[in-house]
Amino acid sequence: MSEDILAKIVRMRREDIERLGLNFGIEIPEKRQVGHTEFLGNAGAILEVKRASPSKGDIAPDLDPVGLATTYAEAHAQAVSVLTEGNFFKGSLRDLIAVANLMDSRRKQGLHACAVLRKDFLLFEDEIDIAYRCGADAVLLIARILDDAQLVKMAKRAQSFDMQAFVEVRETDDLRKLKLVTEALGDAAAKTVVAGVNSRDLATFHTDPLVPASIRSKLPAKAVFESGIHSGADAAYARSLGFTGILVGEAVAKNPPLAKEVVGSFENGSENAKGKFWKNYAERRASLPMVKICGITREEDGLLAAELGADMLGFVFSTTRRLTTEEFVRNFAAKLRQNGSPRLSEARDDVPLLVGVITDPESVEGKTAIKLAREGVLDAVQFHGVVPGAEYSDLPHYCAARVGEESDFDKVAALRKSGEPRILLDAKVEGIPGGTGKQIPESLLREKAGDIPLWLAGGINPENVAGIVSKFSPELVDVSSGVEDAPGIKNADKLKALFAALS
Repeated sequence: MSEDILAKIVRMRREDIERLGLNFGIEIPEKRQVGHTEFLGNAGAILEVKRASPSKGDIAPDLDPVGLATTYAEAHAQAVSVLTEGNFFKGSLRDLIAVANLMDSRRKQGLHACAVLRKDFLLFEDEIDIAYRCGADAVLLIARILDDAQLVKMAKRAQSFDMQAFVEVRETDDLRKLKLVTEALGDAAAKTVVAGVNSRDLATFHTDPLVPASIRSKLPAKAVFESGIHSGADAAYARSLGFTGILVGEAVAKNPPLAKEVVGSFENGSENAKGKFWKNYAERRASLPMVKICGITREEDGLLAAELGADMLGFVFSTTRRLTTEEFVRNFAAKLRQNGSPRLSEARDDVPLLVGVITDPESVEGKTAIKLAREGVLDAVQFHGVVPGAEYSDLPHYCAARVGEESDFDKVAALRKSGEPRILLDAKVEGIPGGTGKQIPESLLREKAGDIPLWLAGGINPENVAGIVSKFSPELVDVSSGVEDAPGIKNADKLKALFAALS
């Protein structure tokens, strides 16, 4: 088995330490010479001094750490993260010392000063001492590369210096380790420990914005969404999930003027219904693919789909032959949620998410679906072939893009840049919004879909679903006409055959 990126970074770092020592041959202060600012004392953005990365290579090789950190401070970032790993990120302890001195100077002048985080792949307790002497207010501790005892020892060492331990988690075992740290520190944990969830898998360096959503509820109150933030919209999405911080690297190191937008969007955002929907969805992802049955118009069809294991049920609020009504959806939702809970996230986990599909938010039908989503009758709205305006930023929703040619993926890219963590891809047929029975060309999917997990619709039926799953490993399949006798009239045998093909 080949060595993954994280293992390679750690191995080379150990070799450097053996050769150069824990200070990597750099002269550092004998004792700390600067003041202290609590790391993430208030909710806000952590912006990074980052020259390069293993996935992108050079990002800003000629950056001036002091100049960049000044820009971040002027944008009112809460903290500056300084990468000190040299082989892949081209950072050093010199950068850390320089940024810490800058912030100390700003503090003394009465200017806004950011806390300083040493971001590295730390392995030894004495590296905490070095970070402290260099002026760091907090240190990154990656749970994945530290065993239980070492992680606890390093967090306790940070606490002894009144520093924050920024503990990065991602996997289930990381959460177990985080719990050990908080238990070991006792009452001091609330101030000392800040949890971070990296949307980037350090083994592959692929990002997924739903990974932080999936474990936010398992983290302490003070928690940070790391990586994958490229715009103000991304920052607002992270805030909607209830995170108290974001860590942004490449985007602001490459484009420093973006700092103000990212900081402002995060600080002006709030935890909301959109974030609750994505947390609910992300926490459900167990066996894949997830299944959405769309175009429900009859109670018996919806109840059978739910019994068979559907993860989502779609109700069409657009003038097609699958058009539903407010009364039907209200009654169906009430019957499905027999415990009377007004929100699915508070009901049984095996109850499907209910989605209203709209093609025009200004139409009577579209407005009805939006109203039902705001009330919690529907769990989300699917904007099908339409880009939602800013007035819907807090509405629980996702977008569906109709694709049939290469240029259509420009719209998909634009949606991703606007902070949408998932986009449903549906086959494009002129004049028909959905339920066409047509498939997206395979060659187009292979070439253009990218590395974000796929949500696929269009021409999926019991006969081809297993092949589609085998070829593309979609996270979600959306099925409508493939299990119907007529538009909106589902066939029980076809529904059963679909789920049987996926079992």
